[in-house]
Amino acid sequence: MSDQDEKPGDEVPAGTPGAGENLCPACGGSGKQDGEPCPTCEGTGVVEEAIGGG
Repeated sequence: MSDQDEKPGDEVPAGTPGAGENLCPACGGSGKQDGEPCPTCEGTGVVEEAIGGG
């Protein structure tokens, strides 16, 4: 995923070691808010987040 493919809600770029998809916290994974595509995940229902801890 290139920088222009990142969604506003992504914490890290796709493919980053130790990262993965998670449900969008803004829309709960539905991809919609108020009948419109969610601005946080751009309607996908998922965001890229760092996982785990060390």
